[in-house]
Amino acid sequence: RVNAPESGVSRLQTVRQEGSFRMLFPRGAKQRVDAVMLNTAGGITGGDRFDVRAHVAQGAQLALTTQAAERIYRATDGHRGRVCNTLSLEANAHLFWMPQETILFNNSALHRKLHVDLVPSARFLMVEPMIFGRTASGETLENAELRDSVEIWRDGTLIYRDTVAFTGNITAQLNRKAIGNGARGMANVVLHAPDAATKIDGLRAVLPDTAGASLLADDLLVMRALAADGYALRQCLLPALTYLTDTAMPKNWRL
Repeated sequence: RVNAPESGVSRLQTVRQEGSFRMLFPRGAKQRVDAVMLNTAGGITGGDRFDVRAHVAQGAQLALTTQAAERIYRATDGHRGRVCNTLSLEANAHLFWMPQETILFNNSALHRKLHVDLVPSARFLMVEPMIFGRTASGETLENAELRDSVEIWRDGTLIYRDTVAFTGNITAQLNRKAIGNGARGMANVVLHAPDAATKIDGLRAVLPDTAGASLLADDLLVMRALAADGYALRQCLLPALTYLTDTAMPKNWRL
């Protein structure tokens, strides 16, 4: 939980961590709390369960990211790795939800959910990058499972829902022109902010042909990106996120 700011500076009020999940708090922006999520187990496999809950009080600012890419390892006996992230923002709160890439390995299985509760004056930016296989090693996802969902609620009303579901030979599915046209990287970016409509033209100007952005409402902007691999996805995301954060991205994204 991040408390209301004192003299313009947000403060961490409470933190609880257990298991292989840890939080680090490097020095970041002067007015914001930066938190880095660390999985000391080195990845997620079948049967693992990770939950993150974060609350940003009125007027406070928080950026949540990960130390590195999260690896989703082989799952056995039909067990799935499960991740449930729950975020809430009060009036005029700012939250950047910016985990680094999630990498699916062959024979992996992941069910992940992000639930966000906010109010009209809150500013929320999320990015969820996904890499399908270790392309540098020539890995193909001949058998894997992914179910990934995002829900954003504003004053108790659902304003955004997105679900991605793959099972079986994901590589073959991504090779289809209507799905991925050979892409091995994918990202979903959502901005909820009172001034979101003013960002659309500038965002489109820095996007490659394999990405696009649309306004779902004057305060809700959505961007999608496909890329050949993780490196190409980074090349797409860095200019976009730099623009949407007004050059205030967490440092981990630039290492």
